[in-house]
Amino acid sequence: MSIIIGITGGIGSGKSTIAKVFANLGVPVFDADAAAKFLMNNNRIIKEKLIAAFGAEVYMNVNEQTDAQVLNKAYLSKQVFDHPHQLALLNSIVHPITIQEAANWAAQQTSPYVIKEAALFFESGSLTGVSKVIGVAAPKSLRIHRVMKRENCTKEAVEQRMKHQIDDSLKMKLCDWVITNDDQQLVLPQVIAVHEKILSLLSSAT
Repeated sequence: MSIIIGITGGIGSGKSTIAKVFANLGVPVFDADAAAKFLMNNNRIIKEKLIAAFGAEVYMNVNEQTDAQVLNKAYLSKQVFDHPHQLALLNSIVHPITIQEAANWAAQQTSPYVIKEAALFFESGSLTGVSKVIGVAAPKSLRIHRVMKRENCTKEAVEQRMKHQIDDSLKMKLCDWVITNDDQQLVLPQVIAVHEKILSLLSSAT
């Protein structure tokens, strides 16, 4: 089983971009956020628990002939937005299965380590099985600009989403390494330096 290294960062930090650089170095990458979205639409246990917790409206029909259903993201967002207890309930349903999915995936890899990319490692308590964490940092103004451009939304909407994440400066202090992705400093040398440090740590541990 490969060692799992986490990559995290605030919204708009560009953690997915950094994860892709690691992938280009031959490091397998598991996108925990994408996996969670897939599981919420396809895992029977999660679907049953979400319906029990939030009501049948949490899924909606997309094909009347086949009764195919997909997650009603707008409805679910309203149920948990600004409701910490509801959000904690959602996380308690989705995260354990997503964590197990990542562990199963990592067990099949043969590389010295793998990357697990997730936005809310510290906020959701989903660090189970993760040995070290890489933080991706960028100025708040740049992060807001990136998200506004990417999602065609307002500054206020981005700032509202940021309220649900740990302050970026604190989040970076919780990480073992920090990569700056501010469109000024080259990220490749930073990624290579962290990559070599991880390999050195793994080598000294054997």
